[in-house]
Amino acid sequence: MKHALGVDIGGTKIAAAIIDEDMNIYHRSEIPSDPTDKEKMFQQVVKVINNVLKDSQLDVQQLEGIGIGVPGILDRELGIALFQNNLPWKDFPITQRIKDTFSVDKVVIDNDVYMATYAEWSLHGANPNETFVYLTISTGIAVSIIHNGDFIRGMGFAGELGLLPVKSGNGLERLEQAASGPSIQRITNGSMTAKEIFEKYQQNDKYAKSVISQVVDSLAHGSYSIACLLDPQKIVFGGGVSNNNPFLLPLVQQKMEDYCIPEQKSVINRMFLSKSKGNAGVLGAGLKVIYS
Repeated sequence: MKHALGVDIGGTKIAAAIIDEDMNIYHRSEIPSDPTDKEKMFQQVVKVINNVLKDSQLDVQQLEGIGIGVPGILDRELGIALFQNNLPWKDFPITQRIKDTFSVDKVVIDNDVYMATYAEWSLHGANPNETFVYLTISTGIAVSIIHNGDFIRGMGFAGELGLLPVKSGNGLERLEQAASGPSIQRITNGSMTAKEIFEKYQQNDKYAKSVISQVVDSLAHGSYSIACLLDPQKIVFGGGVSNNNPFLLPLVQQKMEDYCIPEQKSVINRMFLSKSKGNAGVLGAGLKVIYS
């Protein structure tokens, strides 16, 4: 049985775990990020990896390698984190630093959403003959696409669904401004967090229902664009907003009825919830090492 160490790096937290080729997760550790300085941030990555190795009592040489999901724009071939909105790693040589620190030969890096997508694609059957879309709704909104077993990357902005103008309470807004976690709070003028809005919604609060209706309409508009452009076999919803509020997907599916022409409506039944939930990033990072 092959094992690898997967790391999921974010602006607020870093998670790591041992992954095996059957997609099991062991010895998971999570610690806060420290984006105040590039070296402090890197030391937090080192710390979480050491936590996992200590807990598992494994030497890094017993593993296939280390996989790392990093937000933002990367040079995957050179192993450099080029730019991130929420990390201080401009042109940071993450791959070489990890190799030097842990004396490990194989380090695989990719964008964090791509790593999560690879995990979900694997959990949903890893069909090499399908078009698979992973839509993450969290602090931001993004999409990653696997077609015939490979990612569609374009020139760097493929899958940036959050930038797409959609219907919203303000007319047209970028999807990320209309339906992400922070945007839900913004809709309330800061009077409630997204978590509080969803809780109020489940209590049949009239105002919360109006806010969520607006959010659902925007998400359905964005999802319909995916259906029109790609007509994929699967669209999987993940990210914190979706994972913590699974009732959101049926609402989006119901609203999609308004957008789809009759011949398209089968796509509504091809929309699914994440199977890995908050572990998508670490799982995908570990699997990419094992299977690349």
